Amino acid sequence: MSQFLKINSISELHDAFRCDKPSHPLISVINLSDIAIPHEVLNFKVGTPFYNITFKSKTAHPFRYGRGYFDFSEGFLIGLSPNQIFEIDETSEIGDLEGWSLFFHPDLIRGYNILEKISEYGFFSYEVNEALHMSEKEKKTLNDIVFKIKEEYESNLDEFSQDVLVSNIELLFNYIRRFYSRQFITRKKQNTSIVSSFNKLLKDYFEEGKSVVNGLPKVHYFAEQLHLSDSYLSDLLKKETGKNTQDLIHFFVIERAKNNLVNSNKSVSEIAFDLGFEYPQYFSRLFKNKTGQTPKEYRDN
Repeated sequence: MSQFLKINSISELHDAFRCDKPSHPLISVINLSDIAIPHEVLNFKVGTPFYNITFKSKTAHPFRYGRGYFDFSEGFLIGLSPNQIFEIDETSEIGDLEGWSLFFHPDLIRGYNILEKISEYGFFSYEVNEALHMSEKEKKTLNDIVFKIKEEYESNLDEFSQDVLVSNIELLFNYIRRFYSRQFITRKKQNTSIVSSFNKLLKDYFEEGKSVVNGLPKVHYFAEQLHLSDSYLSDLLKKETGKNTQDLIHFFVIERAKNNLVNSNKSVSEIAFDLGFEYPQYFSRLFKNKTGQTPKEYRDN
């Protein structure tokens, strides 16, 4: 049975991984080659209040992408949000691992625009099997930014230090998002297959009457069926179709509603219930929002 380890501060984080005393209370870049993971914490589930970006290089373990293996083996990058749980599933001695791990507390970026738009960085909600794999040039780009971050908080702090740290963190995030966009492109064939599978699942959901029994389909339903995280599926679909998962569900529902309004004598309420809406008023609001007309106006016209 897994035990739970709650880490509340940068200092506790350094203690847990047997690192030197931290230089800053809200941010730390840990060199993975400097840490040891003892057998006593094997299979521990760990929770922290930090955002985390970890790049682990030269891993010997195979990782899967959906139902297939990753197309690179020279390491991977993953992100975690505050209080997202990860599990320690391997031990290591100092020098066994290569790479880095950036941790920072939300308080570091509070008051900056990046905190307001951090939800746009979907990679914080991706699963491990959706990790980012990079070229040597891409790795160098991120390594250089992380080195600047570490160099900044380890130097003498001044009135500009926090601005510099936050700017470099945002730069790091934007490069990661760019590299993920490239990864979506290089996996075009695989992604096209996922889009086709999504469209079939969406059509079958309504054709098989699941909407009547279970209501409108949720994003998580399709992500689970396709063995992906909600965020990764939405970002993939956005890249391939211009619409995220929720947008595509709504588009399909509205098109199906239009057909029913024109080709049947069912009332607006009956059509709403068939599509999975618990309240017809919600259906009417969504329909008008997407078409500029109420269902009745669309039928009459």
